[in-house]
Amino acid sequence: MGFTQAIGGTRFSFPDLRCLLARATPPRSGDVLAGLAAASAQERVAAQRALADLPLAHFLAEAVIPHEADAVTRLIQDRHDRAAFAPIAHLTVGGFRDWLLSEAADAAALAALRPGLMPEMVAAVSKIMRLQDLVAVAAKCRVVTRFRNTLGLPGRLSIRLQPNDPVDDPRGVAAAVLDGLLLGAGDAVIGVNPATDNVETVMRLLDLLDTVRERYAIPTQTCVLSHVTTTMLAIERGAPVDLVFQSIGGTEAANRSFGVTLPLLAEAREAALALGRGTLGDNLMYFETGQGSALSAEAHHGVDQQTIEARAYAVARGFAPLLVNPVVGFIGPEYLFDGKQITRAGLEDHFCGKLLGLPMGVDVCYTNHAEADQDDMDALLTLLGVAGVTYIMGVPGADDVMLAYQSTSFHDGLYLRAALGRRPAPEFEAWMQRMGIERASGEGRLPAGLAPALLGLG
Repeated sequence: MGFTQAIGGTRFSFPDLRCLLARATPPRSGDVLAGLAAASAQERVAAQRALADLPLAHFLAEAVIPHEADAVTRLIQDRHDRAAFAPIAHLTVGGFRDWLLSEAADAAALAALRPGLMPEMVAAVSKIMRLQDLVAVAAKCRVVTRFRNTLGLPGRLSIRLQPNDPVDDPRGVAAAVLDGLLLGAGDAVIGVNPATDNVETVMRLLDLLDTVRERYAIPTQTCVLSHVTTTMLAIERGAPVDLVFQSIGGTEAANRSFGVTLPLLAEAREAALALGRGTLGDNLMYFETGQGSALSAEAHHGVDQQTIEARAYAVARGFAPLLVNPVVGFIGPEYLFDGKQITRAGLEDHFCGKLLGLPMGVDVCYTNHAEADQDDMDALLTLLGVAGVTYIMGVPGADDVMLAYQSTSFHDGLYLRAALGRRPAPEFEAWMQRMGIERASGEGRLPAGLAPALLGLG
């Protein structure tokens, strides 16, 4: 079954759902590189109009990647809840957009709908939404997770403290951890990307982070963002593993390129659960994603990069994660060319993840060869804050000296909390007040002096 739509006397044809979704996608360089993008703005509008008229129920009948060919498709289809889908089963994609923006779509209704949504459905509706639509709907979604603190509550904004070091020097990591804690970061996670992914390095960093956390009784979680198999080796050797990290994609082949399968992720989760390190909950998986990863691995099956990204969220939600974030501008301008495309992608990713029930952060970032700058990131950061993003990154000086990309700084987190009246996770906020890092008024402003207890001087 194909789709046709006439615009201005010209009739456009789209042979299948995969093509229709790709042609309807707002412009991005990755889809051009893959040969999937609309050839003109006129064709894109025609595809968007045809998509708006498409019944949501069509997604139950036609898969963008066949069930028999892909484990992620099987996960999506086999776990789809038709009873949860029933209230919107009569809607078109355009009608779904109208409903999402209505007062009927409150937090409770959106939560009840999650099991009935396929990622291709939420990707489709995002393609016909303006930026303000993406912000408005995401702001209504509530997703709360717990390990040693509580993330995602209304009025809260958490920060991942990212103390990377180019040679995994414990002194460099420790200095960045201290810097971030003194500036209110770390309630999402204190998470290090290791420069060297071997079990000895990972265990050394895990021991360092856990020592700091225990010494100051910090109600947060730590993570070394090594490959899942390295983390499993560390667990076997008795390392203090809180969270299990892994980069994931939206196809079986993309995940294979990351060296993972769905059963392997399940095995890693069970190994970490057996440690029983969570005090408030057992959400302990941490996933990162990014538009373009499947294309770079030649694992996209001719599907546009934003739809593939939404499918990655179906993988994530199968493992009850504590944290999920797209590293939106990290892969480079070959996939998201400039600040405009990065902004659009970041808001799409956040919207799709939240609608599917995930605790979404976003790494607001870009590489130095992209047509973007820190002003673009300030705009995206602010829009995501209004949209209710669960957490952002805190990188010393916004410049990651190990991964060599530009992200958001500890001070950017303070700006967003102050501008929007957001506060850290409640348990972490109480700890900051006990340590003298933040006033007890809850205004989110840090005192001029340093915290003597944290510096070991009190």
